[in-house]
Amino acid sequence: MSSTDRRAFLQAAGMAGLFTTMGSEALAQNAAAPVVTEKAKMPEVAARHSLRFGVIGLDHAHIYGMTAAVQRGGGKLVSVYATDQKQIAEYRAKFGDVQLARSEDEILEDKSIQLVLSASIPDLRAPLGVKVMRAGKDFLADKPGITSLEQLAEVRRTVAETKRKFAVMYSERLEVRSAIYAGELIRQGAIGRVIQTVNLAPHRVNAPSRPAWFFEKARYGGILTDIGSHQADQFLYYTNSTEARVVASQTGNLAYPNYPQFEDFGDMVVAGNGGTGYVRVDWYTPDGLATWGDGRLFVLGTEGYIELRKYINVASGLSGGNHLYIVDKKQARYIDCNEVPLPFGPQFVTDIVQRTEVAQDQKQALLAAELVLTAQKNATRPVLS
Repeated sequence: MSSTDRRAFLQAAGMAGLFTTMGSEALAQNAAAPVVTEKAKMPEVAARHSLRFGVIGLDHAHIYGMTAAVQRGGGKLVSVYATDQKQIAEYRAKFGDVQLARSEDEILEDKSIQLVLSASIPDLRAPLGVKVMRAGKDFLADKPGITSLEQLAEVRRTVAETKRKFAVMYSERLEVRSAIYAGELIRQGAIGRVIQTVNLAPHRVNAPSRPAWFFEKARYGGILTDIGSHQADQFLYYTNSTEARVVASQTGNLAYPNYPQFEDFGDMVVAGNGGTGYVRVDWYTPDGLATWGDGRLFVLGTEGYIELRKYINVASGLSGGNHLYIVDKKQARYIDCNEVPLPFGPQFVTDIVQRTEVAQDQKQALLAAELVLTAQKNATRPVLS
């Protein structure tokens, strides 16, 4: 008998011996209990106020979701500024024949505009946000809203001086229905005190469709700064951490040598005063997957745990996304979250009108940026043979 066959035989014999010595009670404890299936229900958050807003920068398609969210909240789109005619045509096809501003200043100087949205090239967002706030308006940036620690310091100074909002659309929590419902369950104490979050966030690179800046680290900030910002936001929110630090981080370009400034893998460990977190981000989604990424979130509590399968549930027979699994002291449940409302838009418009922070806590939004910027700056490189 070869060493491999001998090892397999001994392992099998050991398992057989284990089962013969286990009593019926122990076996019953290991039997799978039926999973209860239900649909999540939450009340709709109605638009209570209205405001006028403008858009500067259409360089990322996230601007469509951002615009739609503010419109759901009662926002009226006044004007847009961009220079790429294709982007302008596509945006107008979606949102109507909106007025095209002749410059950024035309929007900044319009006293009727209260809010400016931007999905410009990432390194341009924070400087624009500073100008917007100094013009007496609030700002909503696509993520990453900030690409350097120097930008972050300037943003914080300007927020303190102007009392305006620098918000960031962390859409993987704010615009994902299962993520919203997970927050509600945690708020209710469904899994006890949260101890840890684990975020796995693969993305599809689809290189031929990407603009040149997508592969330039100075423009997008690095993989942790960019897509890792979503995960830092979730870590802070679900653990309710108001203070946090980076324990370790690494980034690398392991599969795209033809794009030397690109990073396709990154991970980090973070610790806060409400829990710990692990984040892995990558650009390795294979073509065989039916969507852009099999994003998952695990939230561990003292009395249970939650898993989100946000965008797809591979080989499960369940179509679409927004799948939530929760296991507590009583049972295991599968919850379909596709009917959960999206409250960010109405809450954010109300925040602007009433100067509250229900939709997004300003300090937490900027702390999420600080975590990924610090992790990015101090990241080591993976050592692979």
